[in-house]
Amino acid sequence: MLLRNRIAALVAAAVGDAQAAGDLPDFVPPAIEVSRPKDATRGDYATSAAMQCARVAKMAPLAIGQAIVKRLPQADFIGGVELAAPGFINIRLADAWLVGQVAAIETAAGRYGDIDLPETGPDGQAKTCQVEFISANPTGPLHMGSARNAVLGDSLANIMAAAGYAVQREYYVNDAGTQMRTFAETLYRRYCQAFGRAAPLESHHYQGAYMIDLAQEIAGEHGDRFLALPEDEAIGALSEIGLAKILAGIRVSAEKLRIHFDRWFSERSLYEPTGTFESVLAQLRAAGVTAIKDGAEWLLTSNFGSDRDEVVIRSSGQPGYYASDIAYHYDKFVVRGFDRVIDVWAVDHQNQARRMPHLMKALGLDPDRLTIVLFCGQAISSPWTR
Repeated sequence: MLLRNRIAALVAAAVGDAQAAGDLPDFVPPAIEVSRPKDATRGDYATSAAMQCARVAKMAPLAIGQAIVKRLPQADFIGGVELAAPGFINIRLADAWLVGQVAAIETAAGRYGDIDLPETGPDGQAKTCQVEFISANPTGPLHMGSARNAVLGDSLANIMAAAGYAVQREYYVNDAGTQMRTFAETLYRRYCQAFGRAAPLESHHYQGAYMIDLAQEIAGEHGDRFLALPEDEAIGALSEIGLAKILAGIRVSAEKLRIHFDRWFSERSLYEPTGTFESVLAQLRAAGVTAIKDGAEWLLTSNFGSDRDEVVIRSSGQPGYYASDIAYHYDKFVVRGFDRVIDVWAVDHQNQARRMPHLMKALGLDPDRLTIVLFCGQAISSPWTR
């Protein structure tokens, strides 16, 4: 238990004992607040419990404070207690206890300060929490924005672990969709250029010099054998090789930050014939929360408080923008059964974040189990939750 919570418990016990002894009248005391005093000379901790109780006890704060101090239970970490006007109770920590914490810290090592009683589920096991962070598109090296995401996400994972949760760190690999196709096309053209073939990039292709280096590295390892393949087949083969190399580089960058992911989750796996998307879509259809409009299939999130519905299947037959969110979060909460999930996203996903609670409700899930933290440019934004 945190030290200030232990002090609050002692103060609450003192109030109860004072009431039992007749020093204080019967009343329901408010939650005891303990904090660090602004003036460090006053002590290590302070509580305004006497002033908090004054209104309901109908007594002067100083008189209540005297009753609390008189009945305050002894504890090895308390070295002194002082009552100050208009009713503050100032507490100093015992020197011997503070010195003893050196050995306690050495013994506990990295677990010092962790909560001893983790939040548990019905089976008595520690509740689970998945933290998904970084998750940058595997189309190039990580940049400074990704580094901010990395540090924030890993810190949140550490905090949840210290709070007693069984934590899993996950990197969501966006290896499906238009961006990966663009990455593969760019790599193919740079690969052709490595052998002197004319294959100019178009404006939508990735222009970074790292793509030249990547193509030359693959050319050195595999020679020109992909030039003999039909273009689409060559693009597909190079895409897999390039993806593996980019992910390897991302892993190295994460390791340099001392960040280890428990799982690298492939977006493509959601759309495999036996994947999650088909399964959850069938369930949503059976529940009557999808509808065909304008040639597309929509998730009726307007039934769950949203100002609009979301496209699940485009008129082209391809999954819509939110299809992956639907399948991925269903996989997190239903298939794998995490009690809590924290997603760390860049601030440009704020509109998507605002719509996630409606998606959760459509899936029959409690939105409070999902927390989305947004970060931006040079500073961390306030966490956005429902």
